[in-house]
Amino acid sequence: MEENEAAPLPLPLLVVDGANVVGSVPDGWWRDRRGAAERLRDALVPLAARGLPDLPGPLEVVLVVEGAARGVTGLPEVRVVAAGGSGDDRIVELLREARTEQPERECLVVTADRELRARVGALGAAVTGPRSVRP
Repeated sequence: MEENEAAPLPLPLLVVDGANVVGSVPDGWWRDRRGAAERLRDALVPLAARGLPDLPGPLEVVLVVEGAARGVTGLPEVRVVAAGGSGDDRIVELLREARTEQPERECLVVTADRELRARVGALGAAVTGPRSVRP
């Protein structure tokens, strides 16, 4: 990189609260939590390229899973992070890491959880509801 060139901006980060988004629609997800998380992961794939109305693509997409969904694997377009404990705590950790590495990075969290919304908002992340990513 030449002296006058600015470093490229990092891709905006989209973090999806898997349990919250899956649980936002009573479609029988509780009978197959892992399958529901895999369907959500697959629905997130196009967002990596196109983005969302409030966050144009391309994006780095991270799906945080917990509990019975921990075995879900990632895809090239969607990184899956399994929370060892609370998914909310892992989401907060991911945002802290992102802000430490790249303070100017745009971050958007998908959740309807009020407490998590407040926690990530305090870290400078924007928040949107599950409908923004539901197929």
